[in-house]
Amino acid sequence: MHITLRQLAVFVEVLKSGSTTQASVTLALSQSAVSAALSELEHQLDVKLFDRLGKRLVVNENARLLYPKAQALLEDASEIEQLFASEGGAFRLAASSTIGNYILPRAIARYRRDFPDVPLELHVGNSREVIQLVAEFKVDLGFIEGPCYMPEVLTRPWRDDELVIFCAPDHPAASQPATLETLSQAPWILRESGSGTREVLEHALLSQLPQFNLVMELGNSEAIKHAVRYGLGISCLSRRVVEEQLRDDSLVQIAYPPLHRPLYLIQHRSKRVSKALERFLTYC
Repeated sequence: MHITLRQLAVFVEVLKSGSTTQASVTLALSQSAVSAALSELEHQLDVKLFDRLGKRLVVNENARLLYPKAQALLEDASEIEQLFASEGGAFRLAASSTIGNYILPRAIARYRRDFPDVPLELHVGNSREVIQLVAEFKVDLGFIEGPCYMPEVLTRPWRDDELVIFCAPDHPAASQPATLETLSQAPWILRESGSGTREVLEHALLSQLPQFNLVMELGNSEAIKHAVRYGLGISCLSRRVVEEQLRDDSLVQIAYPPLHRPLYLIQHRSKRVSKALERFLTYC
């Protein structure tokens, strides 16, 4: 058996991108060369790594078993290449919107000042999307705002976050005591299902309300802030998201006890954390 690192690199990129076409672009190879390397690897292993559905490649159990070992070998080879270089080790991150838009940028900026040549990718979505990316080995590490229940994903607490309920300064909720009754009567504008903020809020508060008046769902915290600012309803987001507007009084906090939640780091149990990624975490 003569498996090569190139074959493994092609396999890993095809798995991540989902097609030989995209893998060929990333690897700077022709599509025929990518297809040939993948076919040769399957021949060497005497198994099919992808199920062919028309022109689509669907990951099967053989590929899922091979991926973590192939990735580890490639990372070891990369560390050997970088052993005497100044720095190296690209990595991919995914973060839910509050973390990706309001927490990680500062850490990334500090990291880039010290290591400007290290490639780093950040995908921002909701917590459900981040969990899926980690589970499918499409990113090296994820940051989410709610718990993860997938057994193949390792979850660990990272930081604490505070959620606050807020409204426009001239909204009736701004001048009256907040109770479960008044909150149940107010029009709510919330993040979409799948958002960590939404999941925590539903569990910690909304389930206790006698009724719940949802008037709008938005997939973007900035859109929610603008909708609330124009008096369309009340909402609840991380204090980090609204702290600037609370300072300049364009939004006001409703007098209700803040909700606290942990933020989490997640990674696939079979995913090896590289030295470059460990170094980045010290900036977080």
